[in-house]
Amino acid sequence: MRNKPAAFSNTRRSILAWFGGLAVLLGASPSFASRTPSASEGPFYPRPGMRFADADNDLVKIAGLVESAGGEIIVLKGRVLDGQGNPASGARVEIWQCDANGRYLHPGDSGAAPRDAAFQGFGHVVTGPDGGYAFRTIKPVPYPGRTPHIHLKVFHEGRELTTQLYIAGHELNARDGLFRRMSEQEQLAVSMAFAPGPDGLQAVVDIQV
Repeated sequence: MRNKPAAFSNTRRSILAWFGGLAVLLGASPSFASRTPSASEGPFYPRPGMRFADADNDLVKIAGLVESAGGEIIVLKGRVLDGQGNPASGARVEIWQCDANGRYLHPGDSGAAPRDAAFQGFGHVVTGPDGGYAFRTIKPVPYPGRTPHIHLKVFHEGRELTTQLYIAGHELNARDGLFRRMSEQEQLAVSMAFAPGPDGLQAVVDIQV
């Protein structure tokens, strides 16, 4: 069999690449690149023995306490999707973050500021048939060395994803080593754009595992 001319091969590759790009734009088949990028768990993931007995999806109010957490209250919500882009029902979603004083719910955090005893620090929820999740928490704040972020972990059908969510357009993002390491597409996938919602300021972020 004769070799095809180089010009023909180059043209064929260009056509295939064009159709591949069109398929992605039309949502025909989500690629690995469309999945939420993973990130370090960090040193302050609270193990079960470190958490409050109240570990629900409302981090602002701890059961049995009158006082509510300090900080700007927000709602973080969205859907968990599987590798094919379908709603992931029954997925366990966890978040954890520092309080308004920059302190984590973890004995290894030796920061000088007092910890906010009214902030739950960690919460979880299980997604319904639509893959939806929602948390009531505080807008993340910076602490030395890091831009504001919320840690998130998802468990679904044997898969586990750990990532971090960032405030879209925050001035410290450009100086954060973990944020700068991602591509623009990856940064967009883990950015929280806040807007007024029915329950106050909210951000909607879909997570694909």
